[in-house]
Amino acid sequence: MSEVEKAQTAKPGEDTIFGKILRGEIPCKFIYEDDQCVAFNDVNPQAPVHFLVIPRKAIATIDDATQDDEQLLGHMMLVAKKVAKEQGLTNGYRLVINNGRDGAQSVFHIHIHVMGGRQMSWPPG
Repeated sequence: MSEVEKAQTAKPGEDTIFGKILRGEIPCKFIYEDDQCVAFNDVNPQAPVHFLVIPRKAIATIDDATQDDEQLLGHMMLVAKKVAKEQGLTNGYRLVINNGRDGAQSVFHIHIHVMGGRQMSWPPG
């Protein structure tokens, strides 16, 4: 099933694979971890380096984020930058946040895709 197909069947409000990872129900090797977020390699990489940054707080979509989440969202961006550097992405990388079905969001727990290690194309979709 493609990511677009997954996005069409995913539903907000359901328990997600990310919730299960955060609770330790699904084993996952974190490449970064702090009290606000974690990062781990994507299981279906779309680039030589492809990892996700997810918040520990369950926020289904970026549309569900509130002003109270401003610091957390900024922190996630800085973590993405730090881990990208640690992963050797010195020539640039792409950050992607999919939002909702038409945005191809297949897991309703916000997350940043960080992809690099090759030349990205434009437009992306």
